[in-house]
Amino acid sequence: MRATLPLLLGTDFPPLARRRLETLQVNLGYACNQTCLHCHVNAGPTRTESMAPETVAQVLEFLAASGARTLDLTGGAPELNPHFRDLVRRARTLGARVIDRCNLTILEEPGQEDLARFLAAQGVEIVASLPCYTEELVDRQRGKGVYEKSIRAIRRLNELGYGREGSGLVLNLVYNPQGPTLPPAQARLEADYKRILGEAFGIAFNALFTIANMPIQRFGSTLVTKGQFNAYMQLLRGAHRDENLDTVMCRTLVSVDWRGYLHDCDFNQMLGLPLRVAGKARPHLKDVLGRDLEGNPIVVRDHCYGCTAGQGSSCGGALAG
Repeated sequence: MRATLPLLLGTDFPPLARRRLETLQVNLGYACNQTCLHCHVNAGPTRTESMAPETVAQVLEFLAASGARTLDLTGGAPELNPHFRDLVRRARTLGARVIDRCNLTILEEPGQEDLARFLAAQGVEIVASLPCYTEELVDRQRGKGVYEKSIRAIRRLNELGYGREGSGLVLNLVYNPQGPTLPPAQARLEADYKRILGEAFGIAFNALFTIANMPIQRFGSTLVTKGQFNAYMQLLRGAHRDENLDTVMCRTLVSVDWRGYLHDCDFNQMLGLPLRVAGKARPHLKDVLGRDLEGNPIVVRDHCYGCTAGQGSSCGGALAG
């Protein structure tokens, strides 16, 4: 796989500083039951990285001390970490809002038969990737049979109340473009998703998040191989909007890797760019316990244009209407 960080180092992206911490986003490991073309983590079935129990304990200690109200769990497939459920239970006991970034097909994996009921019982918010509403395009991007499994998973979640009005169980779907293009307008695409999936399968969900593909890891390497990297970067740069700078996710989020080291966002984590903390070249959870990070400079590189291009892009979808 071709490294993209050397292509991103020289940047004129505007400087950013942190605000009050709201979200602790934790990568529980890179193991996944899928291998998706757009994956910026390069996750897959052969990856073995997994957060250890002592690091999980440090996550909970930091969560309690930091005042962050949201624990955002990602991977890989975060549910494959053997400590996933204990982490969820304990975070909910602390009163934290818990988000599970779920690939949907994990609900059908051996040993995960009761996962959907567990998530519902804990009131976990699900953010699930479904990069299109057609079978052909989903299977092209995520693997043969993924669309059918994903639809079954959503219907199962709907039966438990997810995505249903008044249930309190939130199910949001995620769209990624198929290639080096910007996502379409989020509101319009959400309406299409709800209409088409509702008519075909009776599916309901709360909101659709449109997220731009980042020119890093597997997707970035593919761009380099196809000779499309520079053109995609020009697209992102040309579509940059200053008004998106105010709401980029890195201002209020800290990303934790599977070993407990800290980064400004999940994308910086994948590029090996650590959070800037005075006196620490590579800060760990234990190094910043009880420390106020507000005002710290955010590490930026050229890939950051992926978050400010067009309507903007974050883990919560578009930044602007």
